Amino acid sequence: MRFIDTHTHAWGADTEELPWQAEVLPPGWDGPYTSRDLIADMDAGGVDESVVVTTPLYGRGVRANEYTMRAIEAFPNRLWGVGLIDFFQDDPEQVCADIRRVVGHDRMLGVRMHACLEYEAYPSELNRTADWIRDDTLETVWEEAAALDTTVFIFPKAAQLPMIKTIAEEHPTVQIVVDHMAFPDETTASDTTPWNAFESVAECENVAVKVSSLPRSAEREWPYEDLHSYVHNLIDWFGPERLMLGSDYPWMNDWARYEDCLSWIEETSFLSARDIAYLSHRTFERIHEM
Repeated sequence: MRFIDTHTHAWGADTEELPWQAEVLPPGWDGPYTSRDLIADMDAGGVDESVVVTTPLYGRGVRANEYTMRAIEAFPNRLWGVGLIDFFQDDPEQVCADIRRVVGHDRMLGVRMHACLEYEAYPSELNRTADWIRDDTLETVWEEAAALDTTVFIFPKAAQLPMIKTIAEEHPTVQIVVDHMAFPDETTASDTTPWNAFESVAECENVAVKVSSLPRSAEREWPYEDLHSYVHNLIDWFGPERLMLGSDYPWMNDWARYEDCLSWIEETSFLSARDIAYLSHRTFERIHEM
């Protein structure tokens, strides 16, 4: 069966040309995890294609996505990309130009917003209720995304889900993808507020969800059974047609091996073969019109 990992990361060496902000490295890492490393892990895990999501390691500047673009050009049949930009600039047209520059590459799928982090050049401070994604300044971003028919990937915490619903309702032609199931943690339960706001978000047909980064949220070891109720509810609310599987590797190298981040899906009793097909590749292909 075809398998697409919809959320990975890769970065090169710390160089004068592309310098790091080292404190933004994933836990346990002090060196690069290159596109070749990723391809080797994909081959070992039976993964056909992956999406490289640009890390904040390179900031939000004009060269933030340089490594991601080089990676997908090096492996054009295996890798896709998602970019970062500076959403708050003095000139709104420059923001739009930056979006066009990113998605002008035919294997860059869209841009990402770290909604649950303070808005900084190198975002790292958690803010579960930050509301900057609702800033009026971003209206041009949503309009440009609609005009370009591109995707906006949003990484929220559960308390921010109502904001995403509002944005989705205001901009119904913009495809929105929620990363990491809004990152469940010790403050959430799968059937209570604030995480169950996903049920209301699911009313918006232009929203999909990545079922990704489970090892980082799980309290139990593989196959992360304490998170299966979250996945079950998402299936009920969104249907498999709006869910995609992702690893978030290697952002959890201290938590799990690459194959663990994806193979848990085979251990669920409530997912049908059809469900798994959508999560593993069909939803990605539908949303990105493959």
